[in-house]
Amino acid sequence: MSVAVIVLVVVFVFLLVLLGYGVSLYNRLVSLRQAVQEGWSGIDVQLKRRSNLVPNLVETVKGYAAHEKELFEEVAELRAKTSAAGSENAQQRQELEGQLSTALMRIFAVSEAYPELRADETFIELQSALSELENKIQMARRYYNGTVREMNVAVQSFPSNFVAGSFGFVESSYYEVEHAIERQKPSVKFD
Repeated sequence: MSVAVIVLVVVFVFLLVLLGYGVSLYNRLVSLRQAVQEGWSGIDVQLKRRSNLVPNLVETVKGYAAHEKELFEEVAELRAKTSAAGSENAQQRQELEGQLSTALMRIFAVSEAYPELRADETFIELQSALSELENKIQMARRYYNGTVREMNVAVQSFPSNFVAGSFGFVESSYYEVEHAIERQKPSVKFD
């Protein structure tokens, strides 16, 4: 065998290995993108379940705290907005869900002023179901954010960033819900 043939074989084997590695990176990126979409779907399911509980919660509290009309209207409006936002605009959905969570916390704060409401069996069941759903949302959010982290690392890392850029793989956004209450600074007074 001549040197030229050996060089050609070595170059061909190298290119074949390089191509195989590129395909492997591409398949990993596809797998990660699917995991991110699955994670978002899990969050979406739990958020829809929570959204379905909201009208029952509002109606139960309304019977005891009818003068909180503004709060009930705000919750109903936010529920409608979150339902309309869908899954396409994740950033907008996150903001709306944060506002809805804050409004729901305010409903539970209002309930503290009504001992009869806190003793109401329906209210207790709804509060328990909502608490369970919040835990499920938190777990789904952790899974989603974990898959987003893996995807973002793969999109940014060398050499997979070349494959990602060539085939349109982009970074995903983390799902972080801010509650207005958490952003407020606590005031501390010493007399």
